[in-house]
Amino acid sequence: MNDPFMNLKSSMKKSIFEDLSFSNERKSAVREAIRTNQQSQFDNWNSETIIAILESVQHVSKDGYHISIQLFQKNERTFQKNEGQLYTLLHLLENKEILTSNWMNNKKWYTLNSKGKKYLAAYKQDNSKQVSLKHLLEEASL
Repeated sequence: MNDPFMNLKSSMKKSIFEDLSFSNERKSAVREAIRTNQQSQFDNWNSETIIAILESVQHVSKDGYHISIQLFQKNERTFQKNEGQLYTLLHLLENKEILTSNWMNNKKWYTLNSKGKKYLAAYKQDNSKQVSLKHLLEEASL
């Protein structure tokens, strides 16, 4: 089967975007906007939801479907009517380098990495749960 988009990026670089360039200032502004947008998206998620996801992949890799099943079994119903949001959150956690992923058998498998383990341990250690999710995510991303 031929993929019609296989060489799209290289062909566009050679034709449409050949003379297009951005200043370093503009590139920095775009990166900052993306970073700010990602951080504000974390503010929309419940801490317990994120912790449940991290715990589900703490010891064994899972794909999104099996993560959603485990969340449902724990009575975590955040993604019940919008499963696509789970993948958005998984992607954000991956971008923050809290999760890693790899593709096997046409499925993306997620695993908690060392930064994610650090984040999860810090969250569990704080008995008062006063530490903000935003603060811990920033620390784990260092």
